[in-house]
Amino acid sequence: MVRIARPSDPEKIRYLKQQIHDRRYMASAIQRLAHKLTEELVHSRSDAFGQQP
Repeated sequence: MVRIARPSDPEKIRYLKQQIHDRRYMASAIQRLAHKLTEELVHSRSDAFGQQP
């Protein structure tokens, strides 16, 4: 199945270009990514061993 990319949103891109220089924004973004990755790892590990997380 071929996926078609959504058109880019210039306003969102402009916003993110500003936010990348904000230490609090970046710290929060990194924290969200770490949390999401941890959840995914715990979930996949529990599936592999047939356990509840």
